[in-house]
Amino acid sequence: MSDYMNGTGIQYHLQIAEGDVGRYVILPGDPKRVKLIAKYFDDAHQVADSREYVTYTGYLDGEKVSVTSTGIGGPSASIAMEELFKCGSDTFIRMGTCGGIALPVMGGDVVIATAAVRMEGTSREYAPIEFPAVASFEVVQALSEAAKQLGKRSHIGVVQCKDSFYGQHDPSIMPVSYELLNKWEAWKRLGVLASEMESAALFVVAARLGARCGSAFSVVGNQEREILGMDNPKLHDTEDAIRVTVQGLRNLIAHDRQQALA
Repeated sequence: MSDYMNGTGIQYHLQIAEGDVGRYVILPGDPKRVKLIAKYFDDAHQVADSREYVTYTGYLDGEKVSVTSTGIGGPSASIAMEELFKCGSDTFIRMGTCGGIALPVMGGDVVIATAAVRMEGTSREYAPIEFPAVASFEVVQALSEAAKQLGKRSHIGVVQCKDSFYGQHDPSIMPVSYELLNKWEAWKRLGVLASEMESAALFVVAARLGARCGSAFSVVGNQEREILGMDNPKLHDTEDAIRVTVQGLRNLIAHDRQQALA
């Protein structure tokens, strides 16, 4: 691959270099969420601000950690993971929002992904479609424990990833409505919890890199509950999911330290 940065060691998109970030990184989509997450770090400071990628680094329980926004969707998220990995990061937690599919999933809940349906394009450039997009067990375990520690209502299971936000919300008006509607019905019958846009790509890229990755989401609402006339609270505050993610990272750091001593 060509070196677009002329040997400086600075990553082309993120504008970071080795030493700028920690081993552990939280990945929100929205750049505005970076400060909200970094406030939980000690000595947090901005490292870079480039395109949709804003990066802060600080410390959590004495461990160097970072948070980098990825924008929306698999292509930009995979770029972030690739460049962070080149700078020394190897453990990632995607933190974002999702829309509920399974009826028990309600606005304000937290969804923790064990795996993701690969109904997006980015992961197909990394692995054949037969390869599963699976979260790292240690990360899922750390996030699950965090939700319990904080007393947050959570759901653990498979999520669906897509590239078109409006293909999900207005499938009937799309030229390929026959495919979107049929597959959505399949996800419902298979017990898929929620829909979002990044995890499938991140899980597959992590597998290719030999990195660890998991995801935690704040549920905005559930369109299936609305269709059925059920109570459907719509919440845009992501603080609960942020707290679960940060506590999950703390749990993971503690686990890794124990493993190192074993």
